[in-house]
Amino acid sequence: MAWFKRDKPGLIPQKKKEMPDGLWVKCEGCGEIIYKKQLAQNSYVCSKCNFHFKIKGDDYIKLLLDSGTFQETDANLESKDFLDFKDTKRYTDRLKVAMEKTGLKDAIRIGYGKIGGIPLVFGVMDFSFIGGSMGSVVGEKVARAVDRARERKIPLIIVSASGGARMMESVISLMQMAKTSARLARFSDEGGLYISILTNPTTAGVVASYAMLGDINIAEPGALIGFAGPRVIKQTIGQDLPEGFQRAKFQLEHGFVDTVVNRQEMKETLIKILTFFVDKKESNE
Repeated sequence: MAWFKRDKPGLIPQKKKEMPDGLWVKCEGCGEIIYKKQLAQNSYVCSKCNFHFKIKGDDYIKLLLDSGTFQETDANLESKDFLDFKDTKRYTDRLKVAMEKTGLKDAIRIGYGKIGGIPLVFGVMDFSFIGGSMGSVVGEKVARAVDRARERKIPLIIVSASGGARMMESVISLMQMAKTSARLARFSDEGGLYISILTNPTTAGVVASYAMLGDINIAEPGALIGFAGPRVIKQTIGQDLPEGFQRAKFQLEHGFVDTVVNRQEMKETLIKILTFFVDKKESNE
């Protein structure tokens, strides 16, 4: 019964190879398992279902701005714990952890840059910093970005990703809605061009202020855009909501955004818009 013995090459059970962690990611849209390097090469968009993954501010800077043109301003502004706030953690501790985790001082970066060779002021929010919440620093940076675009008479672009006003700063955070809106109104009155890019999610106080005040509002596919979340609305009115409620396509169909643009096509779209308006403005002058 020598044939029964497992001594032949290839018959000995091989130890299963372990798959290294961090090389693959599951798409939240279709469940496809995607090689991370391939996903990065596709601007973190699923090639099967077009699901747009959340990305960081640095990724948007590399994706949208001309290489090497971003010059950050006001990088050292930090939020303060005005109210000595504490829930499950002290606000000061939350800020410290967020700074260490993200390498950022707060939820937005602003500065100068170029797109298609056109100078502009650029701001980009980062959801990984306390949910991209808007506190005193975010409001102040947006206000300064608007002022600089107004002073230099160049376009302003802000990429938003936020859960809304930062509750740990209470009324101080809510004041930023009026502050940023007033600055943008003056910028608009003087003929300034403001393009707002809304990513997933852009909600609450940010939507109720600078995110929806663009001369052109552009959304990424699938982005959740709204004031109160769909779950809160459903519980409040006690009714089922339409399919895709508050998502980018729904908001486009109801006139709240001007266009929905795939991430890979965003820079090309911005170049077309900027070229049209800048050339038109220069010809009028």
